[in-house]
Amino acid sequence: MAKAKAKTLRCPTCSALVLADSEEVPFCSDRCRRIDLGKWASGAYVVSSPVHDPDLLDELEGLRGRQTSGGAKNSGDEE
Repeated sequence: MAKAKAKTLRCPTCSALVLADSEEVPFCSDRCRRIDLGKWASGAYVVSSPVHDPDLLDELEGLRGRQTSGGAKNSGDEE
């Protein structure tokens, strides 16, 4: 009988081989997992897809209008 070959993947951070049944999949280590998380948190990775929902577009435009036309609100401590 032929041995079943273990499925391997590549770590997205360092490209090291990772066994598919590893605890850390898809990463090779906790270090690589944290590096990837840091890239998401810093904005190095973004998910860019167009918004197609008309209701959501109207809501976003409304929020944008309030930010630009309303300016910063004061606490009433003006002199």
